[in-house]
Amino acid sequence: MKNILLAILSGLLLAAGWPTYGFPLFLFFGFVPLLMATYKVREHRRSGLKVFGLTYLAFFIWNIITTWWIYNSSVTGMWIAEIVNTLMMTIVFLLFHVVAKKTNFSLSTIFLVCFWMSFEYFHLQWQISWPWLNLGNGFASFTSWIQWYEYTGTFGGTLWIWIVNILIFKSILLYQEYKDKKIIYRAAVQNLLIILVPILISIIILKTYEEEGQNIEVVLLQPNINPYTEKYNTSDQKVSELLISLTETEISENTNFVIAPETVFADSNRLNRFSSSIAKKTGETIVSNHPNAHFLSGISLIDVFNDPSRIRKQTNIYKENVFYDDYNSAFFVRPNGSDELYHKSKLVVGVENFPYQYVLKPILGDVMIDLGGTVAKKTIQEDREVFFTKDSIGVGPMICYESIYGEFSTGYIRNHADFLAIITNDAWWDNTQGHQQHLHYARLRAIETRRSIARSANTGISAIINQTGEIVTSLGYEKQGALKGTLKTNDKLTFYVRFGNYIARISVFMAVLIFLYSFTKRRGKL
Repeated sequence: MKNILLAILSGLLLAAGWPTYGFPLFLFFGFVPLLMATYKVREHRRSGLKVFGLTYLAFFIWNIITTWWIYNSSVTGMWIAEIVNTLMMTIVFLLFHVVAKKTNFSLSTIFLVCFWMSFEYFHLQWQISWPWLNLGNGFASFTSWIQWYEYTGTFGGTLWIWIVNILIFKSILLYQEYKDKKIIYRAAVQNLLIILVPILISIIILKTYEEEGQNIEVVLLQPNINPYTEKYNTSDQKVSELLISLTETEISENTNFVIAPETVFADSNRLNRFSSSIAKKTGETIVSNHPNAHFLSGISLIDVFNDPSRIRKQTNIYKENVFYDDYNSAFFVRPNGSDELYHKSKLVVGVENFPYQYVLKPILGDVMIDLGGTVAKKTIQEDREVFFTKDSIGVGPMICYESIYGEFSTGYIRNHADFLAIITNDAWWDNTQGHQQHLHYARLRAIETRRSIARSANTGISAIINQTGEIVTSLGYEKQGALKGTLKTNDKLTFYVRFGNYIARISVFMAVLIFLYSFTKRRGKL
């Protein structure tokens, strides 16, 4: 019973540390009760089934408290997401349990840290990608603590959390063995320094960082169209009239960008007719009387064809010999009328892609994990598109879920994006922590890349985020309007942009090495 209570405590502590309602200090000791519980299981030589039950309980509590809001878009999707993600976290601890029985404390805990980061890295890569609870995201609301993410990305935060948890765990075990209070005192000082020194370094970076670059005036449009009751019943013509009306309330002769949200034009326009679409004409109308302005917006596009040689992995079959690619896209209109398209590349699981379709479809049928977005199997493009103005200012268009991925975002910067534009539609999750967490995760991308972010959300929260991750101005959830503000461009590459998730890649190598080594050596002492 005591071990069960420890597992429950871990789940509650991890949830209490999560943004945007939580305080991340809890994350530094959130794993300790679970580590103690699983240690006692090994000490009494009980089966791995006990470890499975305890860890699954802890991680399920963490998952359900922090991401229950998926329920608002799909009950089935919520349960699948919670169950699968919890299972994957549990597998990490099960393998740690195996390694811990075969090797010493130091190697086994290093394996745990490295394997956890390998799991997070894997979660960024595979088709069932749901990195929402990657530990480094836990500081999203406390960006003054993690300005050094420009060097490490979120994996630096994951490593930080695990180091403190392991050291606290070790000090408790040593105290239980030697009953010496000096161990606790030394551990308290040591862990306090490990927590405070990175925070101090971050604050120094924050206080000394100066934004450099050109001032850009942007107008962010928030039409507040309900995706369940209005969006797909509202014609592009009515959307066009609304966007033009909202723009006129804020646009000025100094405006450089007008940005509208994801798939706001939802009539599934034909790709080959985009140049004559209402969406394109809306952009032309908005910029026609403002020669410095450029229009960026989201749109749903369909490309229908009969040629079987054009079929790709994400191509849909309409009927015999009729195929179509369905795109969730961003488009860009310049003052001279020229345009450009970018197709979303990181897709929402189940809604925009069917992961491992040939394996899972016979099992799941048409059941999809609905995490929010537009319901379709989408076609992607491989490279990160950057839209350039007539003055060669580059904007990286990130569509909704793409803003969760740190290394993915660096692709825009390496392609010379001077700032990032996030276009999204977060109303699928209603007024919950879902859209608030999504907003705050964008702050991490600003720090990692040192790029300002202009975020246009259909129902909110639209915002301008500066290069230090500070939300400069915002328009609240379910408010219709236009938000005008100024941001600065930047053309410098951070260490993280250059090297990406190098911490995770090193961790994968070390985890594999220790796992293999553990089967060739006998277990040592603490």
